[in-house]
Amino acid sequence: MEELLSQMNSRRDFLKKTGAAAGLFALAGSPLAAFAGQETVQLTILHTNDVHSRIEPFPMDGSRNQGLGGVARRAALIKNIRAEQKNVLLLDAGDIFQGTPYFNMFGGELEFKLMSDMGYDAATMGNHDFDNGIAGFVKQLPHAKFPFLVSNYDFSNTDLKGRTQPYKIFKKQGIRIGVFGLGLELKGMVDKKNYEDTVYQDPIVKGNEMASFLKNDKHCDMVICLSHLGYKYKDNKVSDQVLAKSTRNIDLIIGGHTHTFLKAPETVMNQDGKPTTINQVGFAGINLGRLDYFFDRQSGKKKMLASVCPIGEGLYA
Repeated sequence: MEELLSQMNSRRDFLKKTGAAAGLFALAGSPLAAFAGQETVQLTILHTNDVHSRIEPFPMDGSRNQGLGGVARRAALIKNIRAEQKNVLLLDAGDIFQGTPYFNMFGGELEFKLMSDMGYDAATMGNHDFDNGIAGFVKQLPHAKFPFLVSNYDFSNTDLKGRTQPYKIFKKQGIRIGVFGLGLELKGMVDKKNYEDTVYQDPIVKGNEMASFLKNDKHCDMVICLSHLGYKYKDNKVSDQVLAKSTRNIDLIIGGHTHTFLKAPETVMNQDGKPTTINQVGFAGINLGRLDYFFDRQSGKKKMLASVCPIGEGLYA
């Protein structure tokens, strides 16, 4: 009990200093303090989306984002968190490519190498990751020491066949975490010559299929969707909110595409009336999302402490 409360107090002090506190979100059961003891497993999920080749911080030019972001600072923060936490997953929700001259010059090689150095565990593909065509993406894949998870794009008739995975299961101290990816419809968003014969499949249907498979067949304690569908839209276009409401068995949706700065994760009730959490942290590596889950081995219940870690001038250097 004392050890867990000490961890929580240290965590709150950190959040207060950075102004990043986003609150405590209850997913099930009793107060978080009740999860103390040897039967508790903490899982720290770190995530980014829509980094768009932003390698260096934004320049100090008086613009809204001046001094923010930067891979070196993000890497330092991730390293510090890993030194403190035993079980960490680092994930990305797509649009790694396009946005600065680094992509124009190196075609994504630098982005993949830096993500590999930071120890990313998995990512999904965004629409801009097709900007150099499938051949351009395939060319850079040897530099990515992590898998790309895409379950609703059928690449059978392209050079990406067999080079992505529909899902991956991570095991952390006995906890099984199933992660899969969903992408938006490429038609009308990406030039046909860039995605070639990629077949788009309904993300709601595929999301239900993958989540059920991971939860029921693979017995995962937690199911995460890396989504590049977008947070929400004015019409009925498929979004993270629509996905959450229309599916079962997804615990967490880490989103991208709409560059949405959520101050705190959103909870949406799924088809079974159970909570699905949605989170997205803007774009360009300005923020690093952090979700700390606490699993009780005996009850199977979990709690979450959420925060947004800003990566700005003078922080984590």
